Amino acid sequence: MIDLYTWTVPNGRKISIALEEMGLAYTAHGINLGKGEQKLPDYLKVNPNGKVPAIIDHDTGVRMMESGAILLYLAQKSGKLMPTGDKYWEAMEWLMWQMGGLGPMLGQVHHYSHYNKGVSDYAEDRYRAEMDRLYGVMDERLETREFIVDDISIVDCACFPWIARWDWQEQDLDKFPNVKRWFLMMAARPAVQRGYVVPNDSQTIPIPD
Repeated sequence: MIDLYTWTVPNGRKISIALEEMGLAYTAHGINLGKGEQKLPDYLKVNPNGKVPAIIDHDTGVRMMESGAILLYLAQKSGKLMPTGDKYWEAMEWLMWQMGGLGPMLGQVHHYSHYNKGVSDYAEDRYRAEMDRLYGVMDERLETREFIVDDISIVDCACFPWIARWDWQEQDLDKFPNVKRWFLMMAARPAVQRGYVVPNDSQTIPIPD
C-alpha cells in the first residue's frame, strides 16, 4: 500500500493520475497548501522540502519526494507507463522537458496572470510568451503521434495536469489543435478522471468547447 500526500495542484495530480492508470493501491492524504500544512513538523518528516507530492511505499519502506522521481519509481514498481529500449530515453527526455520547462514556466504564468495579475506587465508578457512557445513544441510533437511518446506513459501523466490549467492560463487551445486533441483524449480516460479529483473533488477537469 502507498500513502500519497497531495493537494489539488498539478504536481500532485501527476501522481494520483499515474497511480490510477497503473492500478496501484494507495491512500490519499490531503495536505492543504492554503493552510500551510506542508510546513508542519509531521509533514516535514515525510517531505523535508515542504512541498507536495510525497509518497511512502509501505511495501518497500521507500519514502520519496519530487514528482518526477516518484513517477519513475512508480513506473519501475508497476512495470507500467514507461517504455523500454530507445523509447525509454525518449520518455526520459520529455519527462525532463516537463519538469524543467513546461511545469516551471506555466507555474510562473499562474503566479503572474492568475494570483498576482497586474503586478508586472513585463513578467506576464515574458512568461506568456514562453508558455506559447512550449505549447507550440508540444503541439509539433503530437502532430504525428497519439501520445507524447507513442503509447501512454508517465510523460502524459506529468503534462496533463499543467495543460488542464489552460483556463487559468487564458490559453486558446484552438491555436494548438494537436495539444487540444491529446488533452480531450486524456480527459476522457476514466483513470485520469479519477486521479484528477484526488484528494477532493473541489475542481473538475475544464473541458474546452
